[in-house]
Amino acid sequence: MREVGIGRVLVASLHQGIADILPTRLGFYENWLNAEGLREGTIGLAPLYAVLSFLRREGDAYRIITTRAGEYAAEWTVQSMHSTHRAIIKAAPVWLRRWMLLRLASRLVRNSYKGSRAILHVRRGTASIDLRASVFCQVREPVPLPLCGFYAAAFTRLLGLFDIGARTDVVACRGTGEPKCVLKVALGNGQPVERAEAP
Repeated sequence: MREVGIGRVLVASLHQGIADILPTRLGFYENWLNAEGLREGTIGLAPLYAVLSFLRREGDAYRIITTRAGEYAAEWTVQSMHSTHRAIIKAAPVWLRRWMLLRLASRLVRNSYKGSRAILHVRRGTASIDLRASVFCQVREPVPLPLCGFYAAAFTRLLGLFDIGARTDVVACRGTGEPKCVLKVALGNGQPVERAEAP
């Protein structure tokens, strides 16, 4: 039973990021991110916090792993969509496509952890995202660097997969002692993005 609402996409993408960047340490992390929990969607909040805490001690690997995990989460979210839904988004005018993708990004936040929310405000080509209850930012003591990289990478990749170039910056993070997490997404004009593959 999934009592705390940790989404499979979050756990699976984090597991894959660890496998890519720290393959020799994967066995250690699988003490908490085990195969049965991945399959059944039963990874709890405490094991996830343990994984994130240990990852933060891995130095720069934390940033690289969470960034890659965010990209995987975006890609897998798009792959799991019905092909008709992907086609509708792809065919939409740029202004509507941006709006649809920001809504999808908000849903990705909620699907990662049921307690999280993304409150969106868009103005003049920039989206401001107030990220509520990010599981990445629950720390006992403030840390020097923002911990919201998973979401920043996920938003940028998600928009890029539908030819909306974007740059997402973490403006404030609860993990660094700020009162809330805020991300700014500079939205592109709908021109194809080099790195993105067609959904």
